[in-house]
Amino acid sequence: MTSVSLPIPTVGVPLPGRGCDCNSCAFYAGPDGRGGPATVEPLCTGQNSDCRFCGCSAAEADAPANACVTRKCPIRCGSRTDIAGWMADVGGTLTFDDISVDSTLPDGLPSFIPMTDGSAVTKLDASLNWPAYGVGLRRVFSPDTHTLYKRFTEQTARQALALGDHQKAVLVGYGEDPLVEAFWTRRGRDRLVERIAEQEWDLVLSCNYSIYGDWPRTEHLLNMRRSLLLAQEFAEAGVNVVPNVYWFRLEDLQRYLSWIEDTQPAAIAINVQTVRDNADWDSWERPGLHWLAENLPEDLPVILTGLSRANRIAEMVQIFGSRLTLISQNPHQYALHGAIMTPNGREDVHARTEDAFAATVQYMASLLPSR
Repeated sequence: MTSVSLPIPTVGVPLPGRGCDCNSCAFYAGPDGRGGPATVEPLCTGQNSDCRFCGCSAAEADAPANACVTRKCPIRCGSRTDIAGWMADVGGTLTFDDISVDSTLPDGLPSFIPMTDGSAVTKLDASLNWPAYGVGLRRVFSPDTHTLYKRFTEQTARQALALGDHQKAVLVGYGEDPLVEAFWTRRGRDRLVERIAEQEWDLVLSCNYSIYGDWPRTEHLLNMRRSLLLAQEFAEAGVNVVPNVYWFRLEDLQRYLSWIEDTQPAAIAINVQTVRDNADWDSWERPGLHWLAENLPEDLPVILTGLSRANRIAEMVQIFGSRLTLISQNPHQYALHGAIMTPNGREDVHARTEDAFAATVQYMASLLPSR
């Protein structure tokens, strides 16, 4: 008898519902959490009522196969004509179950880490001898050419910043949407993760992919997974990395908590620099931070980037205590204009850049628990 090899049956990649139709969505949790008619992964309680993209013409049955690509729409939703490609790009699932970020925090991190423009810190650091400095992604990965700057590929990060052996270099992997999207798209082809690993940063905060309230829920789910996937890739490249946590609903925070309890990352990072007005802070960011403070493991370090108001910093110190690390570019931004940050807010004192920088660094550090 001749044996015949038959292909192994495969299951197609689950797709979100076209037109944000929950009944045809693979990720709808249903009213009771057990899913709907087409559910494969019950992750979402339903569409966003404020979404600007529901009713997009690409959801129509007669929409051209390349409608979304032709229009260069940046929104990833169930109506995208190439949504299957995006689902495959993130591994064919929107769960976190297959992701782990095995990493450690370097010793000696201070509770406050100032960010600079990526130049040598020799002058700024002259009177400080600060334990760590941060650099934003756009100072390392060009927003214009979408390539790594030579000054960071021809030497280590510590050499580029002119740091001493006892000082730490921290890459803050946040940036505007076009920058982080280009990083995601080019990271494999250009070996971006591996090449950043070669720069020997002491710590990398992984990119966060945006979650806007007026975007489709599919975009949220894809971006939360991408943020964790990228952190995993850095960890696999041997980088000390902290995953970014970004949310829109309570169910998102609950999913993160389950993942954190299962995988025990070294820390989590949260980018709050885009939340400037009080309405978003009070209705979204602040409640989420309080929920995390109450529910996260008590010994899990939390790194916040972008807080600058003394009252907000004080509140975060109150809820997170000594496990809080704050990263901010305010000292450098103020110093470029001879200004300093004080209990009364910004003061234009016309100081030398290095003196203003040192004053603001010391003031902001004084708002945090010492280590």
